[in-house]
Amino acid sequence: MSETRPVPRRESPWGMSEGDHKQPKAHRCNDRAEDVIQACFEGNPFKTVPGPFKLFWECMRSKPGEEPTDPYTYLQIDAPKREVKLE
Repeated sequence: MSETRPVPRRESPWGMSEGDHKQPKAHRCNDRAEDVIQACFEGNPFKTVPGPFKLFWECMRSKPGEEPTDPYTYLQIDAPKREVKLE
């Protein structure tokens, strides 16, 4: 599971809202989606997209903490690691 990264907040034309609001965070499969988007621009999409899309689809269908740990195809970041809980 990838670590939670902060999502930047934008100021609207009406300014920032008052009060303490929960900060948005990136979806756990966000990096997999970025890998699919990058694959669209790497040569023939019919050959480059299926692999990253398969991993993205597995991630979306998985339960939190059970995301695929395969390395990313085009992103230059470390693959997610699954934390083992010993009891």
